[in-house]
Amino acid sequence: MPDPQAILDQLKTISLWVVIAQLVLIVILTAIALRFAHGIVRAALRRLFEREAIEGTAQHLSTLERERRRQTIEELTYSTLRVVILAIAFLMVLQVLRFDIGPAIAGLGIIGLALSLGAQNLVRDYVAGAFVLIENQYSKGDVVEIAGRTGTVEDVSMRRTVLRDADGTVYFVPHGLIQTASNMSRNWAGISLDIPVPYEEDLARVTEAIDAAGERMASDPAWHSAVFDRPHVVRIEKLGETGIVVHVYGSVAALHRFTAPGVLRGLILEEAGRRGVVIGYRPVPKPETEGEATDSEIAQSDSGASIGK
Repeated sequence: MPDPQAILDQLKTISLWVVIAQLVLIVILTAIALRFAHGIVRAALRRLFEREAIEGTAQHLSTLERERRRQTIEELTYSTLRVVILAIAFLMVLQVLRFDIGPAIAGLGIIGLALSLGAQNLVRDYVAGAFVLIENQYSKGDVVEIAGRTGTVEDVSMRRTVLRDADGTVYFVPHGLIQTASNMSRNWAGISLDIPVPYEEDLARVTEAIDAAGERMASDPAWHSAVFDRPHVVRIEKLGETGIVVHVYGSVAALHRFTAPGVLRGLILEEAGRRGVVIGYRPVPKPETEGEATDSEIAQSDSGASIGK
């Protein structure tokens, strides 16, 4: 007759090996899931960026910038999936070891609810930051206006963007506060100038001088590659009391949007001076009324009276 204790020991040994096999299987499946998730994320992002480089917002970005952005989004997405996969594997291990995972799941749910209620702004910042990176709204080095602040982007993380304005002030802007992001460094920017001209000037000569200035700027080796649309006279913008306002428009590379208008103004003054064209308003002389003596006449009469004395 077989020994019952030996049978029980044999069953315990078999059960132990079954548990070990299940744990090993969970580890293998977890490793496969992690590798598979990484491959899926990498392939999906590669196809997405290839299409965006052809017809999307990234078609004017350099290869290095696109690759840097792709790696950032890939790491973010894979990290999120890895946390989810490891959490599921951990719960499966607890179940194999005959732990009651019901209270653990309930406790995690309560903790998650408390965190979601107490850290709503933090979650909102991270979610908004993910869309900033995915949609490529701006990147490091761009000049942007976000949350009422304008400056150069010095750093972008999942939670906040660091800006530095022209005065050197540094702003830390949480992504949850961004309603609209205005990127002033993307592709191209317009040059829009209003040039005042007296009524006495010939409009054709004024137009010739301004167009010549725009042509000089477009042909300058320092500006040739940055000028997309040669600055030229578009229309008469306004009829004022002392003269007219001529509207000038052109387009340049976005990074030159702040320096190009000053260069163009200087060229316009040079071309106007070369042609004898007056740029800018002049004070209008007051008309002399009959019977009203001028300052020179009064001075002459005063000097004559003093001589007579």
